[in-house]
Amino acid sequence: MPKIFLLGAVTGVAILVAGVALYFMAGIAPAATASSPMPLEDFFAKSALRARISRERPKSVPIMADETIYLEGAKIYRDNCAVCHGLPGLPQSAIAIGLFPHAPALFKGKGVTDDEPGETYWKVVNGIRLTGMPGFRQSLSERQAWEVSLLLAHADTLSTSVRSALTAPVEPSTPK
Repeated sequence: MPKIFLLGAVTGVAILVAGVALYFMAGIAPAATASSPMPLEDFFAKSALRARISRERPKSVPIMADETIYLEGAKIYRDNCAVCHGLPGLPQSAIAIGLFPHAPALFKGKGVTDDEPGETYWKVVNGIRLTGMPGFRQSLSERQAWEVSLLLAHADTLSTSVRSALTAPVEPSTPK
C-alpha cells in the first residue's frame, strides 16, 4: 500500500511539473505587458517583496529631512524617476503608460507617504524584480538615495518651492 501511494504521489508531481513546463514552453503563459498576471503571480511576488524589505530595510534615516534635502531629492526624482512615476499634476509619459505592471504615480493619492523612508530607500537602491523598477545602487550615492526617499516620504507636505522644482519646465542644456 505505501509503495502504491508513493508511486501515485511521484506520478502526480511529474504530471504537474510537465503541465507547468508545457504551459510555459507552448507560449500559453502571459508574456506581453498587456497580458494579465499568471495565476498566483501577484501573490507570490508581493509576498516575497514584503518579506525581503521587512528584513533588509534600514530602520533609521541617517540624514535629517529639510527643505534643502527635498530640493535635492526633487532634482534626483526628475532625472531618474519621473519618466515612470510621473510628476505632480502632469500627465503620464509614454513610457509610464506602457509599463507592466504600471509604476505607481508617487504624487497621486498617498503615493508612498505611508511607507517608512527605509522601505522606499530599499526599493530605490535595490529595485524590484520583474516590475521594471531598476536598482540605483550603481548610479546614485547613498545620500542621493536617501534624499529622493525622504522627498517621497513627505510628498504630501512639500512646500510650494519644492513642488515648483518638480514641475518647472526643464531648461535645455547648451553644448560645451
